[in-house]
Amino acid sequence: MRFLEKLKLIQNENNSLLCIGLDTDVLKIPPSLQNSNNPQLEFNKRIIEVTSDFVCAYKLNLAFYESAGERGYETIHKTLECIPKEIITIADGKRGDIGNTAEQYAKIIFDDWKFDAATVNPYMGKDSVEPFIKNKNNCAFILALTSNPGSHDFQYLEVSGRPLYEHVVAKATSWNVKKNIGLVAGATHPEELKRIRAMVPEMPLLIPGIGTQKGDMEATVRNGCDKNGLLALINVSRGIIFASGGNDFAARARESAIKIQNEINVIRNNYFG
Repeated sequence: MRFLEKLKLIQNENNSLLCIGLDTDVLKIPPSLQNSNNPQLEFNKRIIEVTSDFVCAYKLNLAFYESAGERGYETIHKTLECIPKEIITIADGKRGDIGNTAEQYAKIIFDDWKFDAATVNPYMGKDSVEPFIKNKNNCAFILALTSNPGSHDFQYLEVSGRPLYEHVVAKATSWNVKKNIGLVAGATHPEELKRIRAMVPEMPLLIPGIGTQKGDMEATVRNGCDKNGLLALINVSRGIIFASGGNDFAARARESAIKIQNEINVIRNNYFG
């Protein structure tokens, strides 16, 4: 199934734009799981069990797993097995390298781990992105305007009268022959998010920066959705998975996911009907 079709189906089925980031820091896993064979995996399983009916996607930040070595690779495989097949899965590794190296990154992400999508750094140009967009069923979310403070170091630099991030958006659009490119655009830049959506009215946007980074939810939904109130994947990580550090972590995560999903949908209904 083409990526865009799968995304629209799950967003409609679960009535959700919520993407949960499984940034599972082993140091924050509750004591009740610490004696299990694989605490990180058990934590992920519990989070998925209690939130999968409220999300359109899960995003695994690969650093939290790769830092665990061989066990981390196993955890990625087994976490993905726990996620219902209709839900989008995103490998957040921000890969980007020369063509033959990018081929290997794409191979493990899509062929071995079998993620639906990956975040990709476009700094090295088209050949570093191409391996991630060969298959129309996979998506490359290209970094356009990130949510961190350091985004101002390069992404706003004026080039030929426009900020650099707009050139990235334009290039990504020209590469999007198979309709399987998306953009990463941070909630911490609401007016720029509006501009990006105007430039790519039919492209999916992965939007970090809500929650701990204090992105504005109303502006994010209003400016990030397409004309039908879809195609925005609003990522929340720590605000859901670590809503509690105690043994009630799963129940609190579910409560937080429901609250955020409801907040998003109230705004969607106000602006998109």
